[in-house]
Amino acid sequence: MNSTGISRRMFLSSGAILAGSAVLAGSPLKHWSFTEETPTVGQLIDAFIAQVPSGAIPNTVDTLKAGSRDTKVTGVVTTMFATIEVIRKAIELKANFIIAHEPTFYNHLDDVNWLQQDDVYQYKKALLEKHGIAVWRNHDYVHAHHPDGVSKGVEDMLGWRPWTVKDQPVYQLPAPRPLSGLIAELKKKLDIASLRYVGDLQQRCEKILLLPGAYGGKAQIEAIGKYKPDVLCCGEIAEWETAEYVRDARAKGDQLSLVVLGHIASEEPGSVFMIGWLKQYFPKVKAFHVHPGNSLSFA
Repeated sequence: MNSTGISRRMFLSSGAILAGSAVLAGSPLKHWSFTEETPTVGQLIDAFIAQVPSGAIPNTVDTLKAGSRDTKVTGVVTTMFATIEVIRKAIELKANFIIAHEPTFYNHLDDVNWLQQDDVYQYKKALLEKHGIAVWRNHDYVHAHHPDGVSKGVEDMLGWRPWTVKDQPVYQLPAPRPLSGLIAELKKKLDIASLRYVGDLQQRCEKILLLPGAYGGKAQIEAIGKYKPDVLCCGEIAEWETAEYVRDARAKGDQLSLVVLGHIASEEPGSVFMIGWLKQYFPKVKAFHVHPGNSLSFA
């Protein structure tokens, strides 16, 4: 992946991602019955929320960032970020509904008041309006889904389900492997060109703590103390928090390593999970996963 073009994985047909919908078997859609009528944006949103155990989440960031709930859906694109390149791909696919996991307008709340005179914001907004594209952020709800759609997506992509430790974000590998081997597996299965780590590449790793996305340093460090892993694999860090803790832990004598996958690489599988959900409950709606690529390149 690179920051200037669409990666080889940016566009993946839904059929190539998940054969059938076995990952969602046994999860009946509550309070919703699909009809032959083309659903609206609002109906798709409500159908997903109906399946989340908590129901509607107060003060959620999962709101429409563009478009209308009443828009009839011609096709759906699932993605991590509704970038301009992803929007252009949706237009090419004749899909007018983008389900994105993260913000569209460069801040957690998608507050655009401070962007009104910004050329990039205005261009993106105009592009969405011109083509009648709705964008819904599905962050809080996909994490509140049972199972958590992002964690489930990562687990499936890595093939680690047999090694799950019940009710913990921990995987117990069937046999120890060197950190170098674990890193190679993560790069291959998650299609990561380069990643950062703290540790000894020869350290034997068996107990993996997996925290996709941006948990924050405090939560990551507390989880290390609680689960006592050999390795923490996380999405992203503030360099002055978790990395420094792991460095000090190693100086103290702990056999602990850190692997930083990158936020996009660690959570994009949640957008793949959403394709499986759509194919199971709305099989007649065209649905595509579009990988946004990585915004950052490695020199």
